[in-house]
Amino acid sequence: MEKEILIKSPGKTLIKVTDDSISIIRKGFINLVNQGIKGEKTIPFKNISAVQLKKPGMSNGYIQFTLLGGNESRGGILAATKDENTVMFTKKYWNEMENLKKYIEKQQSILDNNSKETQISSADEIKKYKELLDEGIINQEEFDFKKKELLGL
Repeated sequence: MEKEILIKSPGKTLIKVTDDSISIIRKGFINLVNQGIKGEKTIPFKNISAVQLKKPGMSNGYIQFTLLGGNESRGGILAATKDENTVMFTKKYWNEMENLKKYIEKQQSILDNNSKETQISSADEIKKYKELLDEGIINQEEFDFKKKELLGL
C-alpha cells in the first residue's frame, strides 16, 4: 500500500505511507517557523515503539510517533508543535489520523509475526542440520558453517 495524506491545517504536512514506513514532509510558513528546514523524515514501522493520537477539540489534535531510544516531547500541544515526530491536524483530519494509527499498528503486528516466524524457521533448520550431523550425513565443519549462516554470524 502506498498512500499520501496531505494535511493543510494548521501547517502544510504531507505524510507518505508504505507497507513498512511513513515519511513526514513539512511545507509552508507555519512549519518553517515551528520546525525549521528539516526536509523529509522517514520512520520505519519497526522503529516506532508507540503511536499517540490526541483528538482535536478546543485546540488542534496531533499524532506522535515515539521511537525506540527516542526522546519524545512530553509538554502537551505546545511541545508537540516543535517535535519532529509529531504531526498536528485539525478536526477535518481526525478520521484519517485514526485510520493511520490503526494501519501502523496492524503493520507492526505483521512485521513482528514475520520476524518470529523467521527466528523459528532458523531454529528448525539448525535442528535439521544437527540431525544430519548426528547421522553422519554432514561433517562438523559443514554443520558449523550452516549454523553460522542461519544465525547471521
